[in-house]
Amino acid sequence: MFRNQYDSDVTIWSPQGRLHQVEYAMEAVKQGSATVGLKSNTHAVLVALKRASSELSSHQKKILPIDDHVGVSIAGLTADARTISRWMRTECLNSRYAHDTPLPISRMIGDLGNKMQICTQRYGKRPYGVGLLVAGYDDQGPHIFQTCPSANFYDCRAMAIGARSQAARTYLEKFLPDIKECELEELVKHGLRALRDTLPNEVDLTNKNVSIAVVGKDTPFTIHDDANVDPFLAGIEGEERRGQRQGAADDAAAPAEGEDAPAQGMDTD
Repeated sequence: MFRNQYDSDVTIWSPQGRLHQVEYAMEAVKQGSATVGLKSNTHAVLVALKRASSELSSHQKKILPIDDHVGVSIAGLTADARTISRWMRTECLNSRYAHDTPLPISRMIGDLGNKMQICTQRYGKRPYGVGLLVAGYDDQGPHIFQTCPSANFYDCRAMAIGARSQAARTYLEKFLPDIKECELEELVKHGLRALRDTLPNEVDLTNKNVSIAVVGKDTPFTIHDDANVDPFLAGIEGEERRGQRQGAADDAAAPAEGEDAPAQGMDTD
């Protein structure tokens, strides 16, 4: 049942100046499991919480490589993320073929924003139901960008999106002055601590439900999964959780890791 008469299509404005279909797409991002991105002066790091749809299935991938110098972490509809990541890979390949140079991160994000905006303006289309954290390194240094279904994008020093991500953002805001000067190992620890604050107290990070990606100067985009995550988790083992998991009201309704996600007709990760 429609919420009101103004949400039947993405091109219809409400009297309050809102596009309800775009807002619904942004709600899909909040249903995905949390992911954290942060950067120092030399590196950018993505840390993501993987979710298994059932005990019989493996954990879904949350971090997707794009090129040697860039990759993305997703929260929302996985199928939409695959489409966007395929387009981003094509753009990176075109840059290397035509100019023999890696595609600058800011240019790629600007073009992605233009691509996503078309779906918020044309009849018969729908917004992409996925949010991205883009980590990359180019001539301007490390980058963390956030993209939204509304086609907005933001250059961030640190960011968290997905279910219960408010707790992670609170942690990042508290330690932001320290993060800028961090070495790579400590930077990953901050990301893991922020991600851990999004979990219920009875659930902890393991090498099965965590993915870590690193990119930086002289460091190509590298994803760590399974046993490769253990050395990073050992660095925060036994530490007391610093965040108080008091998320916003919209985060409180999101499913915890291990719980069944609400039926939406499509999988969110």
